[in-house]
Amino acid sequence: MQPLPSHDSLVAELTELRPRGLPGLRHCTRDALRQAAVAAGLCSGPDDEQTGIEELLGAAVRWLAGGLPVRDDDSCDPLARAAAHSFGLLPARRGVPGTDRRKAAAGVYGVTTERFRKSQEREVVAELAAAVLVVAREAVAGEGAGRRDGVVREAVRPAPATHAALGAGLRLPRPPRPGARPAPAAAAGRISVRVCPIEEVRDVDILVSSENTYLEMSKTFRPTVSGALRRAAALRDATGEVVDDVLARELNVWQRRHGRAGTPVRPGTVVATSSGALAAQGVRRIHHAAIATPVGDGDRYHVSPAALGEAVRASFELARHESEFLSLPMSSICFPLLGSGRGGLPVETVARRLLDAIREELRRDPSWSVLLVTPEESHARLLIAASSAP
Repeated sequence: MQPLPSHDSLVAELTELRPRGLPGLRHCTRDALRQAAVAAGLCSGPDDEQTGIEELLGAAVRWLAGGLPVRDDDSCDPLARAAAHSFGLLPARRGVPGTDRRKAAAGVYGVTTERFRKSQEREVVAELAAAVLVVAREAVAGEGAGRRDGVVREAVRPAPATHAALGAGLRLPRPPRPGARPAPAAAAGRISVRVCPIEEVRDVDILVSSENTYLEMSKTFRPTVSGALRRAAALRDATGEVVDDVLARELNVWQRRHGRAGTPVRPGTVVATSSGALAAQGVRRIHHAAIATPVGDGDRYHVSPAALGEAVRASFELARHESEFLSLPMSSICFPLLGSGRGGLPVETVARRLLDAIREELRRDPSWSVLLVTPEESHARLLIAASSAP
């Protein structure tokens, strides 16, 4: 197995490369980048070193974009766009001077070049370095289903399990990242319960948020799942000021693209966004489940218990689609007690409806692991009680 460089060494080399750009690669320190490119099977020696590193960076940027081609518009993940601009990886941008590339990258976030240099640029470089390691590890593992763009992209899912288990306080095993070895079969098909706020969950591919049918997220200061995830996913500068309200912005993009701006969607609809800053916790995607219909002047919501089952089924369907078609190998998903807050549904009802729908999905595809999360120990006990109900 080819050794991999450290994340810190890649960050240092990318930081040096950023102002020079790809044409200046031969004049930069590139030991770590070369090591990663060799591990990824993209170069074998000095003759193809530069092209291999460039291909590696291109693959890493596409990984940041969810496996899709990087486009310079709002349909593309801003982190991927900023990385592509920063290093001249967009078409016809390879030879653009460093100052112009930085200005274009800053424009993705709507900030000045100086503010970008001091804040977002560091995150962009760090995330690109992490994506380089993902691409390299994926190739080293050699467990992909095929090669795309010269590198292995799809990891093998865990082997199906025959039984589901549920218990309070059980830790969900770390889900496989791209290129990781498959988890033991016992981890698949498992339902676990954890007592903690959902924004503190780590190393679970998908977190599910409850939203209203207008897909308008809760205010960040409100004690709701939607508000907590919105707050935790936002990108901030060194002073703590929010510079990208990632989840709300991407939901707005989805609404405009689908002609739903200002109009409600059907209860049970699920929309996916990136995870913003939660990516640092090992979270890949946020699924926004529209289950709450505003009532009267909007201070109250109605949640139909049937919408919970619809949301669970839609979230699993979306997860399978993203895993298969967006080159995002995923195997774990986390649900809060949807509709039990401002939606007003009894926790017992929510627990029973969620578990019924989740069990049905795991019977259909037992390769997934499910985490149910609640900040209340009493609610966790109700979840366990519901699991044993007929």
